[in-house]
Amino acid sequence: MICEFYGHPGAAHGTAAQLATFALDCVLKCETRVGIDDVHFVNQNSRDGLAVSNHLKWLANELPVTFIYTGVGLTERRFFDEGLSGESTALVQTARRWTRLEVAKFDQDDSWTVLIKAIEKQLVLAKARPGRLVALDGYLFERTGGHIGSLITLVTRGCFKAIKSGTEALTWELLQTIRIDEAAERSWQRRAAEGGRRGKKKEGSQ
Repeated sequence: MICEFYGHPGAAHGTAAQLATFALDCVLKCETRVGIDDVHFVNQNSRDGLAVSNHLKWLANELPVTFIYTGVGLTERRFFDEGLSGESTALVQTARRWTRLEVAKFDQDDSWTVLIKAIEKQLVLAKARPGRLVALDGYLFERTGGHIGSLITLVTRGCFKAIKSGTEALTWELLQTIRIDEAAERSWQRRAAEGGRRGKKKEGSQ
């Protein structure tokens, strides 16, 4: 798959050793420095999961690249323990090789506003205006709970509907009609039931 990513002509054939050589050659020729992947669905308790874990170790040993892996609840699922327990944990290599960094959800502060500004610059809508989406930053936080996945879903679906309807802008009224992931919707409804301001239009928003 690494060879296919780089478009190497030998990706479709060759032994494992040959493909490894091709991959190393691609990384060196393209001066790759960072590799990013998702390990959320790797189950260290299964045979396939252990094979993937060993492959990740091999990549780290053979390729001069810093790898960044992402996942949710990896510690809780004992990912770093490789499915081992008791005295067997002394054999664990993942916990000794990897540095775990936590990524918290956004708070409703300047960093959230900076994120909304960055997203706004990427909008390709005929009636998009600078500052229109930023004016809804409080509403967007309320709708998504500060989760970037929920935010991107809301904005993406909003853009599709804005184009299809001819609105060509992300407005409060349009975003109110968009449903996103169930977790975000339940959280929004719960806050409303607890006395939140569900759906209340921010003063001065477009």
